[in-house]
Amino acid sequence: MPSPSVRLDPVKELVIKEVLFFGSVEELARFANIAAGGRPTGIYWAEGVAFLYYPLPLSTKLTVAELVKEGRLYWAMVCFAVMPEYQRVVETRERLMVPVIDVSTCELFRAVAVKLKELAGQITTRPIAPSAPEGIGPE
Repeated sequence: MPSPSVRLDPVKELVIKEVLFFGSVEELARFANIAAGGRPTGIYWAEGVAFLYYPLPLSTKLTVAELVKEGRLYWAMVCFAVMPEYQRVVETRERLMVPVIDVSTCELFRAVAVKLKELAGQITTRPIAPSAPEGIGPE
């Protein structure tokens, strides 16, 4: 019996609908713990960025068709923080121990991390405008 052929067909495009930036990896670790309902959880790391992602479920015909026909994948949200050096565990001041998984061997995760690092630079260098009193400003 001949072996089946195996074909790698990587994602061609990843669409991220929302991002949430944290000022520190410890804040990201706290968020990960809360989002997981206190159950053990981990965060991912590549290219100097720690992140978690929440994919849109592949339970609709539209998302499945987009992935299969177009090579397009959707993530509902990505939460991230800059983490220049990889470390296996993040420990918060509350003594939460959150494992960090190095996913830098995956081309998709590396590309995501590069884009997030670029976005972090924009977020941290953007001046914060003072808020206008209520009733003043664009409507």
